Amino acid sequence: MTTLGTASAGPGEVDTGRLEVGETRDGSPFGLPVAVINGAEPGDTLYLQAVSDGDELNGVGVLQRVVPQLDPAELSGTILVVGIVNYHGFQVAEHRNPIDDRKMNRTYPGDEAGTSSERIAAATFEAATRADLILDLHQGSTSRMIDEVRVRCGPRHRLHEECLELAKAFGAGHVLDQKGPDGQLARAAPDEGIPTVDPELGGCVGWDESSIETGVEGIFNVLRYYDFLAGDVELEAQTRAGDFTQHGAPAGGLVSFERELGERVRAGETLFAVTTPFGEPKAEVTADEDGILWRTRRLPQVATGEYVCSVGTDVDTY
Repeated sequence: MTTLGTASAGPGEVDTGRLEVGETRDGSPFGLPVAVINGAEPGDTLYLQAVSDGDELNGVGVLQRVVPQLDPAELSGTILVVGIVNYHGFQVAEHRNPIDDRKMNRTYPGDEAGTSSERIAAATFEAATRADLILDLHQGSTSRMIDEVRVRCGPRHRLHEECLELAKAFGAGHVLDQKGPDGQLARAAPDEGIPTVDPELGGCVGWDESSIETGVEGIFNVLRYYDFLAGDVELEAQTRAGDFTQHGAPAGGLVSFERELGERVRAGETLFAVTTPFGEPKAEVTADEDGILWRTRRLPQVATGEYVCSVGTDVDTY
């Protein structure tokens, strides 16, 4: 019998429930939605979570489609799922946890006696570290971004190659291989010996069908590659970036992009122009170095110095 919160499943069974992590401001208990899919055959454990940031919904869109497709009779091993990590942020569609104004994915491994975010992080970290592999589903907040997978342990980490392999198995097409900030699950879990990656499934308001399908396919790729499910997966080469350059607006106005997301750019090529509301040119911004247009702001209006886009640099194929 495998248990996560109130969800409990024996071999060949599926159950859903709640992982209680505290109380709301009226004293009512609240819990995170969880699922246990326990395969009929023994095997490894995969941990999945989504909505660590409360406005990043593509991940829960992926889980909403993946979990009903999983037949435990065909599964070897166990899948543990936390469907919505940032309970309070999700309720109000905010990126950060409004109870303590913390970004959840900067609080791992958490503190069971700490703030709201630290307690949630501690509870989900305990569940995650029961696994052999971890996928922490994200998106590029409400900005526009390509589908990619982030390897956050850093190139010198002892699990770097294992994390790169997991990212390649997921197969989103692009990988950011850059050491992440302290407190990320994809930084903390490899220190416990567990390969962990952070699929960033596009970026949108609400959710995006194309990015959700990328996530669904990625999870099933992982399940087959690591023998949770029968079937072969042929690893495909991924385009990898090792860094970003960010570009802001040199003047206020309206932004017009000269390149599409995912498009290769060369140093000196125009990325975007800024105009007045009447189309009068005010400024052009060019790429500092060769790379890929990785992420852009969603709204066209900008103030001086405001973020506009990011270019993935140090690009290769692995």
